[in-house]
Amino acid sequence: MSTVGIRDLKNRLTRYLRQTKLGEEIVITERGEPIAIIQPIRNAKNAKSRDARLARLASRGIVTLPTRRPLAKVRRVKVRGKPLSRTILEERR
Repeated sequence: MSTVGIRDLKNRLTRYLRQTKLGEEIVITERGEPIAIIQPIRNAKNAKSRDARLARLASRGIVTLPTRRPLAKVRRVKVRGKPLSRTILEERR
């Protein structure tokens, strides 16, 4: 386990991420006080956020994360007249 200050982490982030990929945990400190840990996803337990849980499943090969951005919110359209479900049922008869 390595310990690194915030400034050094910012300056050498790629190096520390490479170490993490190899399985090492890195403790991040601010003015000598530990504030966070960078660890491989496969070692993370009890992830709280949805993204963290999905990333862990992806690292284990259980799911594949999407490569495209999510769709923007779709605005609902109000249609006048009888419901579409009723029209479909009528045409089936």
